[in-house]
Amino acid sequence: MSSGAVLLLRLAGPLQSWGDQRALVARRTSAHQPTKSGVVGLVCAAVGHDRDASPARYADLRFGVRVDQPGTLLRDYRVVSDFRGGDILSTTVNAKGVQKSTGNATNESVRYYLQDAVFVAALEGERSLLEDVDAALRSPVYTLSLGRKCCPPSLPLTLGLREGTVESALAAEEWHARPQYRRSLKTGASVALDSSWDSPTGEHILHDQPVSFDPMARRFTTRQVHREHLPVLTGKPDDGNVHDPLALLGW
Repeated sequence: MSSGAVLLLRLAGPLQSWGDQRALVARRTSAHQPTKSGVVGLVCAAVGHDRDASPARYADLRFGVRVDQPGTLLRDYRVVSDFRGGDILSTTVNAKGVQKSTGNATNESVRYYLQDAVFVAALEGERSLLEDVDAALRSPVYTLSLGRKCCPPSLPLTLGLREGTVESALAAEEWHARPQYRRSLKTGASVALDSSWDSPTGEHILHDQPVSFDPMARRFTTRQVHREHLPVLTGKPDDGNVHDPLALLGW
């Protein structure tokens, strides 16, 4: 039997959106940090796991996340109409599998995203399984996204395997906030980062433990989570790494 390990992921990109219990069709909210169901879904896409198969193999991994750069909230207001002048179709279907009509010529929706956020997620479990996941994330079967298909991740996505537990790996990992964000904060030798992880004695209950990703029977259950602020060394930001969008043009 192989020993245990921790796989660290760097979840960063222009946009992220992690649906939670409050997310509805017309008002799709985002949690303030990655959900376990979202990260397990990312892993399942990477390894080519069928959506109608049980995700238990990956959902049983112990999960944790650290907020390195919280980002800001973006509100996207949308109005949709049918160019033919008919009613908008509903997301629900009738007994024959035909989409129902909403009875409205236009449909309004609001979607929320996290902009410029950076998180470090941790998965703890059997080393051989995590080695397979690590390899899949570097060469995924399906397109990967940070919560929604319109939110591609930036690289590097995987930070590799570590020894220890979720909490020890999150505490020891370097701070992955961008230099511009680091310079905007007045920090000392360390910074306290909001962190959480699965714990049987956790004081918080989250409803994001995936049971089924089947589009016709999506189901989730609860998990207990412990939260605390972990002190992480800040290091020295690279003052020469100034954001210049025209640098590639030689200007």
